[in-house]
Amino acid sequence: MAVENAAERLRELEGGAALADVLELFDSLPAVRVDDLAGTWRGNGIDTGNPLDGLLERFGWYGKSFDGPERAHPLLFSASGGRVVSINPAFVPIRPMLKVADKLDSPVVAKLFRLLMPLMTTREPRARLRMVEYRGVSSAAMVYDALPIYDPFRAVDDSTLLCAMDLRGADAPFMFVLRRDAA
Repeated sequence: MAVENAAERLRELEGGAALADVLELFDSLPAVRVDDLAGTWRGNGIDTGNPLDGLLERFGWYGKSFDGPERAHPLLFSASGGRVVSINPAFVPIRPMLKVADKLDSPVVAKLFRLLMPLMTTREPRARLRMVEYRGVSSAAMVYDALPIYDPFRAVDDSTLLCAMDLRGADAPFMFVLRRDAA
């Protein structure tokens, strides 16, 4: 798919779409090399009916950062004073969250997360970048250290990635977009 068409199609899907439509675009996109990922990326989910849709954003998800193949920060969040902090995914109870995701859409829960955030921050990388085959294509993916998750990436253009969070045991991937942070 041509870059202009891929970017346009992604914009159409970002407001919410059937998972099959998002995966159709994902499958049409070229692979990404690990070396292409250096830097900080802003993230946003695509609503496909996944229990995680909108959940990260409710808690201030910023994106991800890659400082090399062995130094990936999978969960960046906006913190007070305009800071961005890295959260250790080992402290994120992903399976229980999936079961009660609809109940987490609450200002009280968001405030509780903000209060606990300083206890979950880390300066250490908590994931690695590797070439992984997913849906028949070998492409760069972020592999979490403490959770059974990997995020395969495909290139929409030089500064935009379409991503699929693959969690062991989940019925479907959580689809999201990363855009290279210009800051």
